[in-house]
Amino acid sequence: MTRSIVSTPNAPAAIGTYSQAVRAGDTLYVSGQIGLDPATGQLVQGFDGQIDRVFGNLRAVAEAAGASLGDAVKLTVYVTDLANFSRVNETMARYFSQPYPARAVVGVASLPRGALVEADAIVVFRA
Repeated sequence: MTRSIVSTPNAPAAIGTYSQAVRAGDTLYVSGQIGLDPATGQLVQGFDGQIDRVFGNLRAVAEAAGASLGDAVKLTVYVTDLANFSRVNETMARYFSQPYPARAVVGVASLPRGALVEADAIVVFRA
C-alpha cells in the first residue's frame, strides 16, 4: 500500500505535528479542520461562519487529493455546544448530497484556538 501526504494552500496549514491529510491506498484521512481562514490564518467569527469554513476546508483538502466531499464515507463533527446540532445539519445539506456519509456529532468541552466546531473526514476514492 502506498502512503502519501496531501497538502493545499486552500486550507489552513497544519499547526502541529500532523498533516492536512494522508492518503493510504484508496483512502484519504483528512485531519480535523477548524474554522480558520486559510488566507489569514485567523478563526472566522460565529458558529455559522466557522461551520461553513470547516466544510470549505475539508472540501479544499479532498479536492487537492483529486477527490470531492461526495466521496466522503465518514465524518466526525465536534461542537462545543450541542444546541448547534441543527445548524450542523443545515450546513451539511449545502456541502453534501444523498447518500450522505456516516457521521457522528460529539459535544466537547473545548477545541483548539477557541473554535466552536471541528470536523474530520474519511474519503474513499472511486474506482
